[in-house]
Amino acid sequence: MLTMFLLAAAVTADPLDPIRPPCGAAYAGRVVSDDPADADMAGKSLIMHVRVCDADEVQIPFHVGDDRSRTWFLTAIDGRFRLKHRHRHADGSLDARTLYGGDSAGAATPMPGGGWRVDFPVDAHSKQMFAAQGIPKSMANVWSVEHVPGRLWVYQLARPGRLFRVEFDLTKPVTPPPAPWGDAGSVNR
Repeated sequence: MLTMFLLAAAVTADPLDPIRPPCGAAYAGRVVSDDPADADMAGKSLIMHVRVCDADEVQIPFHVGDDRSRTWFLTAIDGRFRLKHRHRHADGSLDARTLYGGDSAGAATPMPGGGWRVDFPVDAHSKQMFAAQGIPKSMANVWSVEHVPGRLWVYQLARPGRLFRVEFDLTKPVTPPPAPWGDAGSVNR
């Protein structure tokens, strides 16, 4: 009987739980890094919308002002996590630089003081794309996600000479923005 309970718990457990922000909600963020490359975001609203939540994937559009081109995809795969970035143009077509990202080396790491962190080193597919597009500096990218349930969700990009970090306050949901470019209707599941 105990074995059946443990097996049922393992099957129903949400593999993305450590890093999944509350589904269906949107949150305002702010850039907390000071890299000059991010000056174009100064003064613009930064909104993440946890728009699609399936059993093993979360889709989070990231809106920068009126720019609705970015969506982050978090996926659980065999005890690890994958982060991919989709970029679209205003007409909904895919950008040439899209579906890049990486896989974690393992499970989420507990952070001091609570919460979880996952690092996503750039994957081979992304390295090939970055090389073909003439941006070799991106071949050293490591993305990170941090989640302090009920308080904070963080997206970060780091590589030598570059740091972008945006923090989202989970204590203050905001009105969800329109769908990302190329996605029809509103989906909150």
